[in-house]
Amino acid sequence: MLISLHVKNLALIDEEEVFFEEGLNILTGETGAGKSIVIGSVNLALGAKADKDLIRSGAEYALVELVFQLNKEQETRLKEIGYIPEEDGMLIIQRRIMPSRSICKVCGETVGARQLKGIAEILINIHGQHEHQTLLQQKKHKEILDDYAKESASDLKEKIRECYKEFTKLQKELEKSAGDETAREKEAALLRFEVKEIEEAGLSFGEDAQLEQLYHKMLNSRKIKEALYNAYHMTGYGSGESAGEYIGRALRELKSISSYDAALADLEMQLQDIDNLLNDFNRTASGMMEEMEFDGEDFARTEERLNLLNHLKSKYGKNIDEILKYKEQGEERLNILDHYETYRLEMLQRMEEEKKKLLKFCGSLSGVRKKCAKELGKKLKQALLDLNFEEVRFEIQVRPCPEEASADGYDEIEFMISTNKGEALKPLSQVASGGELSRIMLAFKTVLADKDDIQTLIFDEIDTGISGKTAWKVSEKLGILGKNHQIICITHLPQIASMSDAHFLIEKNAKKDRTVTTIKKIAQEDDLRELARMLGGAEITEAALQNAKEMKELARNTKLY
Repeated sequence: MLISLHVKNLALIDEEEVFFEEGLNILTGETGAGKSIVIGSVNLALGAKADKDLIRSGAEYALVELVFQLNKEQETRLKEIGYIPEEDGMLIIQRRIMPSRSICKVCGETVGARQLKGIAEILINIHGQHEHQTLLQQKKHKEILDDYAKESASDLKEKIRECYKEFTKLQKELEKSAGDETAREKEAALLRFEVKEIEEAGLSFGEDAQLEQLYHKMLNSRKIKEALYNAYHMTGYGSGESAGEYIGRALRELKSISSYDAALADLEMQLQDIDNLLNDFNRTASGMMEEMEFDGEDFARTEERLNLLNHLKSKYGKNIDEILKYKEQGEERLNILDHYETYRLEMLQRMEEEKKKLLKFCGSLSGVRKKCAKELGKKLKQALLDLNFEEVRFEIQVRPCPEEASADGYDEIEFMISTNKGEALKPLSQVASGGELSRIMLAFKTVLADKDDIQTLIFDEIDTGISGKTAWKVSEKLGILGKNHQIICITHLPQIASMSDAHFLIEKNAKKDRTVTTIKKIAQEDDLRELARMLGGAEITEAALQNAKEMKELARNTKLY
């Protein structure tokens, strides 16, 4: 659940921290007080697009921080995607918004927008004022049904995705290989030339690197030999001024006195080691000078071979491994072109087999969807009856379309509804008004809430377009939903506000010549006054307070059942 929301320097908010509770958290306030800022700040923390104009005038940055208490399932899912909550199951999401950029952090680790979206889907479900309009989109209907059928449909959907991926891969390969006979003959002729050119080169792995090294040695052989010659004579024994001669003399001097002192004997041994190392160096240098003897033919052959390899690299790959791989692929393609009709028939057969598998799995998924559609339809009808749809009929139609099989199956899903007695079922998009859509969305949220592990649901003005008895029905439904979930709800209706387990008042006031939005939890007495304000006119009368008290008592009794 969402433990707290901390907002700093955001729009009209200077700095506020709100601690939410279990059950139904109600947020109310006058129009324009800044209620939308609260939901907006939560959305910002969870990765919504941030506008620099949201930063409070005069501030360098805006900050939003959410603290969640996770259940075991949420902890497990977050760990699977690489996020380790605190030891007490707490998770902190923080977003700092600056004029040039914003930084999001989860558990102290910087994350991107895509990662944040994945985390948010595990933690919270936000229903904004516009979301109910998505119910008019038919693609949303399939998404909702599949969410309900998740446990029984997930394996089938994965198999369908794999089959469809393989089928489309085969289809693309066949299309790529298609074309008229003349085009295939031209392609085959070019491939034969290329394969032959690579074959005749007689390539071996690592040959290019060895040749490069040899070529550079040959190219610089004179300079190498001259330097080795000078080093050899400077360190050797053939000249009275060389290092070897001087070390030899020094060694003879030490030998003449080493018997007088153990320390002198040690010095003699150290110098003897140096003399031996110098001898080894001289022999190695002499041998390398002999190896630097290259004739013109050797150099020409090396240069010619290297030029051939570089020519092949320019055409077929940046190294010999890639050139040989190109040759292998060319041979495979040539085999297809030389036996194209056989290849085509084999591909068609494989596609047919894959399509049969695809349609089989799609059929099984369609069966699951039909079964779940009946279950979900009955539950939604009951939920709608509870929300004052007195003559409602609701049906989820699952229409198989095998010719349109895709990675998502082959069903068309559509919600059908009749809200008046005697009227035929029609697509939801043709029937529902704005207020009805709000209640229908609440019905879906209520039914689907028990199918996932998301604890926190946020409703931004779920009461759009409703009043009177219907408002009370919506209030009852939110109260029931709040028994097993944390609900955060912005509302204008006293019927809904009266059902609160925790009530927060959002106000806008002038403070030091600036307008500031504040959020505070209100006690029972202030709760009644706020309900009275929502019920009455400009003044809070005793009658309005008594009405608020009765409404609160009725809500309390309703939650007991």
